[in-house]
Amino acid sequence: MASIDLGTMVDKAWADKELPEILAAPVSALKGVSDRHGELLNEAFGIKTVADLANLKYFQWASVLASLDNATK
Repeated sequence: MASIDLGTMVDKAWADKELPEILAAPVSALKGVSDRHGELLNEAFGIKTVADLANLKYFQWASVLASLDNATK
């Protein structure tokens, strides 16, 4: 199984947590996302957790479009 350094993606307080804990964490657990950003995401899209952000259809659509673009280069 591949290994991923979660410390590059999440704040220090979350780096030693298991994946299910990180997915259930507030989006501010992600490196570079402030509490205020989390509040704005919640206001705009109802996003409260990292999993909510990952499952947001607009995020998924944008990710697919970017992957398609990268595949054509």
